[in-house]
Amino acid sequence: MSRTVKADIEIGQSLGETVRIVVETLTARIHEGEYPTDSRLPSERALAVELGVSRNSLREALDVLEIRKLVRRRQGSGSFVVYKSDNPDDPLPGSIGERTSPLDHLIVRSIIEPEMIRLAVMNMTPRELDTLARTVASIEAVRTDLNEFTRCEEEFYRTIAKATRNPLLESCYELTIEVCRQSFRTALMRKHLTPDRIQAYQTRFNSLFNAIATRDIEAAVEITKLHLTEEQKLFLHSS
Repeated sequence: MSRTVKADIEIGQSLGETVRIVVETLTARIHEGEYPTDSRLPSERALAVELGVSRNSLREALDVLEIRKLVRRRQGSGSFVVYKSDNPDDPLPGSIGERTSPLDHLIVRSIIEPEMIRLAVMNMTPRELDTLARTVASIEAVRTDLNEFTRCEEEFYRTIAKATRNPLLESCYELTIEVCRQSFRTALMRKHLTPDRIQAYQTRFNSLFNAIATRDIEAAVEITKLHLTEEQKLFLHSS
């Protein structure tokens, strides 16, 4: 293993969760060309406000990006992108999970989940409702076990996705689950999933199930949107 690669691994292992999320977010934006080579990044103050983190966390993340030769920081002038792809046509490095920022993930979920819920309410069979009811019961039995909570949550949404009767939509949502496993969300939930928050999630899942079971499309969609809003707040206040 080269000294550079080893150092990069050691840096990654030493990062706090908030800093790691900021590093992943800014790295994805640079790779995707949102911040082109030789462009100046937004000011530290603007980035900190946008990402919902402290200035210290942002500066630590910029230090990492400079070590990884993605940006160069100039005192009094700001941070400038120096990353250059060897071949612009090459696929971006890393898995989709590694390249997906928390904000990217929330945006995709906000697009997919409300429509997925809408279709499921219209198409769900009594047998699928029974399966969903059992999953909600399992969710309500969780007290502090994060792994069990995550497993039940995935099972709940997989049942919803299957009930849409749209194989492409089901496959798209499966990808969002895989991205969650590969990246930031599990660690973020581990940090913030307190007993009170678990109870709040349990109440929301129960309300969502009741709306689905009574075929109340608008209520089910509204509960889903509220849940996504709470997820966004969780991310923005993760610092």
